[in-house]
Amino acid sequence: MKINEVELDNPVWNALTDTHIKECIDYGNVKFYHPHFAPFGAFINDSDTSNAIKEYSKLTKDFFIVGNKPKMPKDFKAAVRYVGYQMIIYEPLQIPINQEIVKLNKSHYEQLIDLVKLVYPHFFKAKTNELGTYYGIFKNGKLIAVTGERFQSKNFIEISAVITHPDHVGKGYAKQLITHTSNEIFKKNKTPYLHVDVNNLGPIALYKKLGFKIRREMEYWRISC
Repeated sequence: MKINEVELDNPVWNALTDTHIKECIDYGNVKFYHPHFAPFGAFINDSDTSNAIKEYSKLTKDFFIVGNKPKMPKDFKAAVRYVGYQMIIYEPLQIPINQEIVKLNKSHYEQLIDLVKLVYPHFFKAKTNELGTYYGIFKNGKLIAVTGERFQSKNFIEISAVITHPDHVGKGYAKQLITHTSNEIFKKNKTPYLHVDVNNLGPIALYKKLGFKIRREMEYWRISC
């Protein structure tokens, strides 16, 4: 029986009211991740977001609301719209894995942050890795590729931070890490999904090749103060 996917229609909200409720800064019908964990928020019921944005901007100056266009406080710059695809897969992947994939822990943190800063600095914060499980591939003791989990709710876990060091791209590491991470999510009796910018054609092609399907477009509104 197919799982009801309504959670994915507002994934940030449903993560913040479920698995990640402890990481939530709550403004009623508007909620944000604590900025040490992720720069994202969401809202429901066509709420007036202006006061929540004003309050949250005291904590961080660059963040996103995922979903409908937010109402901005007076004297704030207009939010900048980005569009991404939400992609989902329904069955475990059968891709061969010939690399050793390591479940990352605290001892790997500095290497993880160094790799993130090099490749993926905008969305990954000091405690993003605490939102889920992260897996990596090492060469000569150095972390050179990683993939992990971010937004989580009752039935779904988002795959995020698909990162490969520029010196190691094109070797199939991302494909193997996505396969491993997806299959670990299925073992938890949850369904993996991910988000990708509509203009990021290379990753989109990879995800489709692995079996991910485009479920819908998602709007991201960047707010810079």
